[in-house]
Amino acid sequence: MDVRQIRLRFLFLIVVRWLPVGLTIPMLTLLPLDRGLTIAQAGLVAAVQGLTVLVLELPTGGLADALGRRPVLLIAGAVNLVSLSVMCVADSVTLFAAAWFLQGIFRALDSGPLDSWFVDESLAVDRDADIETGLSHGEVALSLAVAGGALISGGLVWLGPIGPVSALTVPVVAALGLSAVSTLSLILLMVEDRPARGAAAWVASIRGVPVAIGSALGLARRSRVVLALMAVELLWSFGMVTFEKLMPIRLAEVTSGEEAAAALMGPVSSVAWGASAAGAALIPLLIRRIGAPWTGFALRILQGLTIVGMGLLAGPAGVITGFLLTYAVHGAANPVHAGLLHRQAEGEFRTSLLSLNSMVGQPGFAIGAILLTALAQSVSVSAAIVVGGLVLAAAAPLYLVKPKFREPIDTGTSPTSALTPGGT
Repeated sequence: MDVRQIRLRFLFLIVVRWLPVGLTIPMLTLLPLDRGLTIAQAGLVAAVQGLTVLVLELPTGGLADALGRRPVLLIAGAVNLVSLSVMCVADSVTLFAAAWFLQGIFRALDSGPLDSWFVDESLAVDRDADIETGLSHGEVALSLAVAGGALISGGLVWLGPIGPVSALTVPVVAALGLSAVSTLSLILLMVEDRPARGAAAWVASIRGVPVAIGSALGLARRSRVVLALMAVELLWSFGMVTFEKLMPIRLAEVTSGEEAAAALMGPVSSVAWGASAAGAALIPLLIRRIGAPWTGFALRILQGLTIVGMGLLAGPAGVITGFLLTYAVHGAANPVHAGLLHRQAEGEFRTSLLSLNSMVGQPGFAIGAILLTALAQSVSVSAAIVVGGLVLAAAAPLYLVKPKFREPIDTGTSPTSALTPGGT
């Protein structure tokens, strides 16, 4: 395959991976509330996912590096199918917690391998391949897929229940079917040229977990840039609770309740992810003008302001406007952060660095889900959103951290090589 074919397959796999997510995003906060959970209980069970990923992120990243990206993604797909099946019937804190626990396993397995496959395959064909543009296009594809899924989700809710399946459950059932299509697409399209490895690779990967964790912590200690990027991810993930979990509740406050908000969230989320795609498409131009670090700084400040607006603006129109602006900036910020991370490591152990970044983000989101939903219940949803926006914006200066000294780029020839910072 040439670079163009690799990119096309990468983009298609992103679309089929994230289309089911678009179907469920408007539902996953409102569905527990519709089935009797309180706002605080919904936040608590959602935090289970983050804590699960925190524990499993580095081990699964090492597993992807040892066994290959493709088999790990196939396992992730199977776990996701079970998780969505549980979500369809959950009606208690215990069952929702179980569904989010399985989602945590899925996210830990799914985090990083597809991007790593794209970057490594592209660089193997052309050492000077423009991976930043490819990652930016991937963010556009992701955003458009989620937008399409969210639009379909709103339509399904608007049509109402189908037999015994409630209106809020129908999109989750549809996501289950599309997730099966996504897993089949991986089997057919993701080609990975790696030496065959059997049970011994699994054992070696598991035994190497303590080493991987120690090396990851050592990397953060040695590299000021990596440590700063990890801190950005922590604060960013805390603030993401505002638009992923609190926005539907805020919208329900200014409309007539959960079902009205769910019907609105479909088309609104669709437009938001379209705005996210536009932001991601424009970002290579901004990076070429002012550089990635300053771009990340500006976007983090801007996103904090849009979140505060989402919490303070009055009425459905004001809340929705803040939400759309937040997602436009969010889509632009993702490829900037990803590109800075990818430039810190090369070689077959690239996924370990991505796993480290995702691992740090999970406790940020989990803590945010617990604290901000508790604040929303005890004070107000608006206050919780404003606090989350301010915390997210506080990460901006961390993008400007400079390395202590310039180090040579590591080519990834040893198991710990990708855990060594690769220069600036």
